Amino acid sequence: MESFDYVVIGAGSAGCVLANRLTEDGETRVLLLEAGGSDDVVEVQMPGAWSALLDTERDWAYTSMPLATTGRAVNVPRGRMLGGSSSINAMIYIRGNRADYDGWRDEFGAKGWGYDDVLPYFVKAESNARLAGPWHGADGPLRVEDPLYTHPLSRDWVGAAVDWGLADNKDFNGATQTGAGLYQLTCRDGRRWSVADAYLHPVADRANLTVRTEATVTRILIEKGAATGVVYRRAGVEQTVRADGEVLLCAGAIASPQLLMLSGVGPAEHLREHGIEVLLDAPAVGTGLQDHASAPLVWNTHGATDQRDLAESEEALAQWVSDRRGPLTSNIAEAALFFSTTGSAVPDIQVHAGATTFWDDGRGHSDQPGAGATVTLLTPESRGEVRLRSAEPTDHPNIDFRFYEHRTDLETLITGLEMVLDIAGHEPLASHLTGPLLLNTATPDRAQLAEYVRRYTQTLYHPVGTCAMGAVVDPRLRVRGVDNLRVVDASVMPAVVRGNTNAPVVMIAEKAADLIK
Repeated sequence: MESFDYVVIGAGSAGCVLANRLTEDGETRVLLLEAGGSDDVVEVQMPGAWSALLDTERDWAYTSMPLATTGRAVNVPRGRMLGGSSSINAMIYIRGNRADYDGWRDEFGAKGWGYDDVLPYFVKAESNARLAGPWHGADGPLRVEDPLYTHPLSRDWVGAAVDWGLADNKDFNGATQTGAGLYQLTCRDGRRWSVADAYLHPVADRANLTVRTEATVTRILIEKGAATGVVYRRAGVEQTVRADGEVLLCAGAIASPQLLMLSGVGPAEHLREHGIEVLLDAPAVGTGLQDHASAPLVWNTHGATDQRDLAESEEALAQWVSDRRGPLTSNIAEAALFFSTTGSAVPDIQVHAGATTFWDDGRGHSDQPGAGATVTLLTPESRGEVRLRSAEPTDHPNIDFRFYEHRTDLETLITGLEMVLDIAGHEPLASHLTGPLLLNTATPDRAQLAEYVRRYTQTLYHPVGTCAMGAVVDPRLRVRGVDNLRVVDASVMPAVVRGNTNAPVVMIAEKAADLIK
């Protein structure tokens, strides 16, 4: 039987980092298994085309259970290729807030994961084109740049927020997160710079690294309380490989708990319902699910072009192909707002704003020029779970977010919507807006906004928490009760961070590599 020192399950953001760092010595043998295929397609490389990847073969395209509070299911895109969700996301580089990591340490017992502990790993990973120490790195694998193209309406969003009272913030990952500005992106010279680009492709020829795509892991082998290998399907053939050291599970907040349960690690009664032998009764596996619930606000505009129309023009395509410039270097969601609904110094609302309409995960779009803002709850109290739909590994699991189960979550998001509607009334933005597109009135009351949220809620594609530190894994990311098995991905976050989750996952994997070594 084939054997390696480490078998890494999932070539997403965490798996690519581990594959790189664990093979640096030239001797440690690593097998990286990815269920999807190559990332070598132009839609991945072109920043402005990310929404075109949704619902394709490079997206797991999960769908949640209907939300009890809204009656509607939400889409849960996840990257299914080398680079994982870093090859399908909107490339926004946000780390979260100091309070998030100190909270992991103080509230969830994640010793060694406070802000001062994790900052060196953010810095180690980063190569920032504009910003420098002490908060930023200059020579890490992950390139971070200012956008090469910004639509004038995105700058108007920033100007209106500043006129409303937010600070002009040039670095959301520095001294303070609150304010308005433009997002930095994980791009390099007008091209997406995924974690596969940063960590995997440059070392793909290492003799001690083996990468296999189209390889779907069906279960982790656990013998006498220790992980010893994995079983996977490739080209219709089931294969087994042994891990002489450890199995490293990096399949993400949806698939990692699913795979643990398929392997006999999870809530005993639930596993027995699906005919799975219980090797470890671990009730917390799959619980604690969080994501950033969000709702879109959209307006028709006059006197301004639509970003989507610009990006879809032949001129924009020719400009990107010839010299990686122009509207297709934009991630569409260009402007950032972080603020608190309570007056706190720590934000509880994040806004992604730009010069096009965007709702229903991009499926909704006006034929007229427009502007939009996705208003996002950063600090949800509600928690859901991931549970098996069947014992067949290729069946998607049941995903139950339970958004707004805590009423305070809905109330905070409604207040955030009210504040963004107020911001939209300020110049230089207001004179371009002709009226709301989805709302029935320009001055909705809270009851109308509550109904609006129920109709238009979506996730911000940031699922976390289903194999959390303190519940499923210890602070060294080792699965409690199973030797030689770690989880390294967004599922280990005990609470979702205040912001986009890709940069934190890279940090987690950088720190995990040191813990493993």
